[in-house]
Amino acid sequence: MDFTILIPISMFAMIGAIVIVPSWLKSRERRELHATLRAAIDKGLPLPTEIIDAMTKNVKVAPTSLSDLRTGIIWLAVGLGIGAFGFVVGFDEADAFHPLLGIGAIPAIIGLAYIVLSFFNPNKAR
Repeated sequence: MDFTILIPISMFAMIGAIVIVPSWLKSRERRELHATLRAAIDKGLPLPTEIIDAMTKNVKVAPTSLSDLRTGIIWLAVGLGIGAFGFVVGFDEADAFHPLLGIGAIPAIIGLAYIVLSFFNPNKAR
């Protein structure tokens, strides 16, 4: 039997497991937390502050202009780093410069978009 097909299948299964398993575990933990809260409320017990803290720590907040600016600078730096890598590799392999410059342009453009969005974000940093 030829087992060469198992290599790509196991790679995609591993990627799927890395994405699916943590979200499944998190939803299971939230379900158990809600069951505990429901039981405490039904018994008339006061809610412990640890439970309230656990519920509010994952609350998503709207991005501020400062967080958009920071994200944009990081993306821009990643793009510039890939472009610089292409420039350095281009000394030995002339055909590598333009493809790596093109790949580096993608995160650089995303970074520029975040930087522009930081100026238009109504949620200013406090």
